Amino acid sequence: MSQILAIVTLTKDRVGGGAPIFAVDQEDDLQRMAFSLEKILDANAHDLKNGTIILVKHS
Repeated sequence: MSQILAIVTLTKDRVGGGAPIFAVDQEDDLQRMAFSLEKILDANAHDLKNGTIILVKHS
């Protein structure tokens, strides 16, 4: 089973749920934040190609 640990997005008004949401203003910040969190959380970053990246822990 997999678990979404965090969401990094350019469009906060289009995402929701129980995972922490990190809203950023620019594409560069999106990538930087997601890949930093990927390392910190020991998770995998998945780019949804719509300005949103989810960080998932696969078991």
